[in-house]
Amino acid sequence: MSTFTDGHALLVGVGADLANTIDDAKEMNAILTDEERCAYPKEHVQLLTGEKATRNDILAGLDKLAQTTNEESTVIVYFSGHGYQVKTIAGRSHFLMPYGYAVDDLSETAISGQEFAQKLQVIPAQKLLLLLDCCHAGGLDPSKAPGATLAKAPLPPEATAVLAAGKGQVIIASSRADELSYAGKPCSAFTLALLEALCGDGASQQDGKVRVADLAIYTGGKVPQRTGDKQHPLLNYEQADNFVVAFHSAGGVQAKGLPTRLQNVEIEPEPGAFQAAIDQRGQTVHGNQQNITGSVNGPVIGGNVGRIRDTHTTRTVNTGGGTYVERDVNISGGDFVGRDKVNVSGGFYQPGWIVTGGVTQSMGDLTQYFAPLEAAVRAASPENRQQAQAKVEELKAETAKGERADDEKMAGLVDELGGLIPSAVEALIGLFAPSALGKLAGGATKYVLRRLRRR
Repeated sequence: MSTFTDGHALLVGVGADLANTIDDAKEMNAILTDEERCAYPKEHVQLLTGEKATRNDILAGLDKLAQTTNEESTVIVYFSGHGYQVKTIAGRSHFLMPYGYAVDDLSETAISGQEFAQKLQVIPAQKLLLLLDCCHAGGLDPSKAPGATLAKAPLPPEATAVLAAGKGQVIIASSRADELSYAGKPCSAFTLALLEALCGDGASQQDGKVRVADLAIYTGGKVPQRTGDKQHPLLNYEQADNFVVAFHSAGGVQAKGLPTRLQNVEIEPEPGAFQAAIDQRGQTVHGNQQNITGSVNGPVIGGNVGRIRDTHTTRTVNTGGGTYVERDVNISGGDFVGRDKVNVSGGFYQPGWIVTGGVTQSMGDLTQYFAPLEAAVRAASPENRQQAQAKVEELKAETAKGERADDEKMAGLVDELGGLIPSAVEALIGLFAPSALGKLAGGATKYVLRRLRRR
């Protein structure tokens, strides 16, 4: 096996309201540093995700590339997160949104296209590939940027202009500006296609090397195929050389293909679908179906006879409609109720077990739904912040009850939060959108939300 010694990379998965972007970046890191595939030296690859993917972290990572590479180096800069165009009376600006960005303070918390381009310009490598998996616009609150119009922008024109000046510099973005990007488990449609190409799919020559044109052509065909022709990667490749990006089999010529863990990636049926809750309330339940309104880690199979079968053995325990658990059950804020039900108000985790019997679960982990609201509160003026944070916790606790949530109490909390933090109104409306917690909103909550919209 050989090492791709000249390979360097900066991989960013912002996370926050786009939690799947962390998995995107981690999978890119795993393939690039795989000793049997791309074979980049591990010490040459920087992985920045979640709280380690702030503005300062990313700028420092770009600086490190400038300091540690030379003209012979091959550099990949990969960013999975939000990319936006901001239009004001002063003109248009473009930004990449790192972890912790604030729309009302973009200059200090985001990375402008101009700043990003300047950082790229000082990287000496003559073979530079910029990969932008800029996701859908969910989670950004336009009300926090008064006087500005916000729109998705996958390609900062400043960076495009800089890279177009070099013959060995290429940009591939996940989708057009008017399209949404499809996420997946564990990686997006765009990132999955990149990983396949890096593992040898679509290689134009049988020499064990992945070229930039191989990546561009493969992703350009595979992503539309997987998304029903609704997502089309963009390529800036006007005068670039068709340089080698990586090995696909550590110097061998027989492509290894994706590792087993990535051979059954699930792409969401429509953008944002994997962030929505599964909610069967109001449906007629037949036979062995279960009503689950939150997330369950592990398989749950329903039936009329209460049984728990340990998948690690052949033993079956007949509970007679009750509950028998030999191993750990992690229940946050809930308890067991009755003989034929388990009522869990904070989440259910039981690895390795198949549960047969009635299981009613409340909303489970609400982190992804409340992230925009909590971000709005953190960005609010200090005098109201503490009180608003307390109200958010109350609202989270109430919504965690699922179908048992008190509509009047939720409405009151929503109204108070809207008054305390006007910039949080959009996040409150988004919290009870159909794709989030919409089915929890009763008449009182809906009335308050309508009133907030008219402000």
